[in-house]
Amino acid sequence: MSELVPGGNMPLPGGVVTVRVPGPFDVSALITDDGGKVQGDADFVFYNQPSAPGARLDGDTLTVEPPRLRAGATRITVVVSSAEPGTPLGRLPAPTLLVTAPGGRRLARFAPPPPRQETVLLLAEIYQRAGGWKLRALGQGYADGLAGLARDFGVDVIDEPAPSPTPPSPTPPIPTAPIPATRSGSSSLSLPPAPAVPTAPPPSPDPGGFLGLVNSARAAAGSPPVVLDARLTSAAHAHAGAMAAAGRLGAEGRDGVSVHQRVTAAGYAYLTIGEHLVSGPRTPSESVRYCLGDERSRRTLCDPACTQAGVAYVGDGRSGDMYWTALWARPLTPGDLTRTAAEVVDLTNRQRARAGLPPLAGDPLLATAAQAHSADMVARSFYSHTSPEGTQPWDRAAAAGARRRSIGENIACGQRSPAEVVDGWMNSPGHRANILKPDFTHIGIGFAGGGPAGTYWTQLFGA
Repeated sequence: MSELVPGGNMPLPGGVVTVRVPGPFDVSALITDDGGKVQGDADFVFYNQPSAPGARLDGDTLTVEPPRLRAGATRITVVVSSAEPGTPLGRLPAPTLLVTAPGGRRLARFAPPPPRQETVLLLAEIYQRAGGWKLRALGQGYADGLAGLARDFGVDVIDEPAPSPTPPSPTPPIPTAPIPATRSGSSSLSLPPAPAVPTAPPPSPDPGGFLGLVNSARAAAGSPPVVLDARLTSAAHAHAGAMAAAGRLGAEGRDGVSVHQRVTAAGYAYLTIGEHLVSGPRTPSESVRYCLGDERSRRTLCDPACTQAGVAYVGDGRSGDMYWTALWARPLTPGDLTRTAAEVVDLTNRQRARAGLPPLAGDPLLATAAQAHSADMVARSFYSHTSPEGTQPWDRAAAAGARRRSIGENIACGQRSPAEVVDGWMNSPGHRANILKPDFTHIGIGFAGGGPAGTYWTQLFGA
């Protein structure tokens, strides 16, 4: 069984797949095409409309048969909300997604970061890719309820008549909801359409004095300044353009290329990265103001670990919406890679010491195999212990020259630091068992940035 993190994905077997979210929640699903919009109200599966072609809801369990979805459907977004309307999810137990194959075989588990004031959570999506189907963990929160979410996906929602609005001011303020929070270290926001503008040309090195606004905010937070990097700016412009072309925010464009893949394609190798994907603001000051308006977004902009940035915006000539991509990163050096691996080993051995176990010694051959697997997951956009051609951890260890009698492997994706990834492994029973296995004596660490999830980690154990 795979333990997923936000942004992590896995291939699904053919046929029926079941997803379940136990607890005091309402489960629903939105069936869309690549544009992210439903074809009609029948594509919204929820407690009052529990079935659609290829999807059936029974209490807390959604059964999906992708081949039977309506023509043109390429994506199913799984959503949870409180069974008590309007109750923030932060007041309830954290939701957990359980994915099973026919016969009850457990495929995956996803426990997102605990939500706070959000009332709706986009938990996962099942999507078509290269003739097959995959599942991606999301963990994106909405603050204005299921109706607001449905509207964003194109569902007609009838509300009671509202009072007549007052005339809008020439420059409307930035609203605070809905705010769908993306993978840790990033956020997205859909604002009312701005006046129609032409598609922007390639951005200047510092559009509208963006860098000065950012570094002023970072200085106030006690963080060092960032400098603009041409490769990050190029990747930001490519991703903003992809979002404008699709007419929607997303960490991945219609072409299936993620923002992190655009960064690595631009020739930028990073140790850590964060992003803001925003639509609506018309000026750099509005964009920065939004990024500072939410705690998670502010942490990303002011992250002291980041030293370089890139920003760009592109207009959608059809709707007039402006799509922004801002990237924050620290470049990867050979020394950084060595220090990161050493920190993962140190944190792992601290956990073993607490359990009364001896420390693991570093093994350069295991490290070579682990690093190659992390880099391979980035290069070929997969996340699995089994490579696309079927090799397993022990095969990779043997190919690197290791001659250990027993091999174990932990993998993870999306975490931004050694502490975060080791904590995640320790909170997962299967990964924890590897870390605390008495028989293991040696370890190798792999880390690579890129791919759909942004970061890919490998621990390879040997005895």
